[in-house]
Amino acid sequence: MKIPFLDLKKQYRTIKKVIDSVIQNVLIDGAFSGGPYVEKFEKNFAKYIGAKYAVGVNSGTSALHLAMIALGIKEGDEVVVPANTFIATAWAVSYVGAKPVFVDCKRDTWQIDPAKIEKRLNEKTKAIIGVHLFGQPFDIDQVLAIAKNHGLFLVEDCAQAHGAKYRRKTVGTFGDIACFSFYPSKNLGAYGEGGAVTTNNFEYAKRIKFLRNHASVKKYEHEEVGFNMRMDGIQAAILDVKLKYLNRWNRRRKEVARIYQTGIKNRLIIMQSQPILTESVYYVFVITAVRREEFMQHLKKHKIETKIHYPIPCHLQKAYRHLGYRKGDLPVAEDFSRNCVSIPLYPEMTNQEVKRICRIINEYGD
Repeated sequence: MKIPFLDLKKQYRTIKKVIDSVIQNVLIDGAFSGGPYVEKFEKNFAKYIGAKYAVGVNSGTSALHLAMIALGIKEGDEVVVPANTFIATAWAVSYVGAKPVFVDCKRDTWQIDPAKIEKRLNEKTKAIIGVHLFGQPFDIDQVLAIAKNHGLFLVEDCAQAHGAKYRRKTVGTFGDIACFSFYPSKNLGAYGEGGAVTTNNFEYAKRIKFLRNHASVKKYEHEEVGFNMRMDGIQAAILDVKLKYLNRWNRRRKEVARIYQTGIKNRLIIMQSQPILTESVYYVFVITAVRREEFMQHLKKHKIETKIHYPIPCHLQKAYRHLGYRKGDLPVAEDFSRNCVSIPLYPEMTNQEVKRICRIINEYGD
């Protein structure tokens, strides 16, 4: 029996009746772009995160982009970004004409390394973006202290960490602004695209709401160049339903992760470290494997699907060649990218499937 990397159809079948009903309601009401369903979701999502404000947008990438504008990041500025992240984190900086300054990651958590940040700061630095990668919070205490000591903004990229906790507090309110993605594969995923910004700052929330709607307060009057980045009503209604299940799904993800953590005993495999102050929600379960391609073929032979998150670190992407980075500049992120593998993890997996994967992994290299 094949074990897919992810099976969104299984999840849909468990909530089909209520999902179909709310979609029908949106269709009947004709509330397709913005409107009451978006407002309801924004209110409920802000409450879930523990933030004063949540602003729904059309993607996590747009959330990051608008966050940069709201914070006043502009051409000539620099923003610290982890090299080990999805490229959208860096795109947001580039979109406003600023320069992403890439920083290496730690060997145990694969998160941004606070010890490497201060060496990359100068008078042009305006912000740090920390990424809660794979559902695991980064070292907020140290990164936030650096930001405060140098008068920098801290942006949390929470695209992979819906419901994750640091010091028992849900991520999304530690920084000046936090950005979420609701891409379908996420812990809280739409049936299309979607994103949100959370903040406790009224002015940031107000500006992002303004910019997402063509920079218009009154219809057909535009005070500056804006964007079409609204969240649509159907996605908001779907997300509002799924938000009620999020804690349950996250608990199941943790159960699956614990089976992996206790059941995988292969010395050729390394798992992500889980610092005591953090509570991951395991968006993906990433490991590193000696001879990765051979390992992936071993699992494929046993009908277990795998993915790679991410095969090329940001600083070595062709799009950023002009920044002058070379192989060897950020060795930990580069080593990770050569050896990382993501194995199946989603709430609908059975214990039998997870234990089978552990057994097959433990057989690798024998």
